[in-house]
Amino acid sequence: LADLKPGQFATVEAVELGRYGKGLTTRLEAMGLVPGRPVRVLRSAWFGGPLEVRVGSTTEIAIRRREASLVVITAAS
Repeated sequence: LADLKPGQFATVEAVELGRYGKGLTTRLEAMGLVPGRPVRVLRSAWFGGPLEVRVGSTTEIAIRRREASLVVITAAS
């Protein structure tokens, strides 16, 4: 997810545990980042700042890039 550019669409495949453990995975899933859900990057902050992401059709979240890198996606064609 961290590699998507603003305006690009993708589908969530999985959320990896990473160094944060199950707690972060559970939190991201609670925000809607679950397998099969479409996502779209709306904005990307400068200097490695957070991403603003639309999850599904209505939910918008801000997520740090290092946490976004744990979200495995399949880019839409």
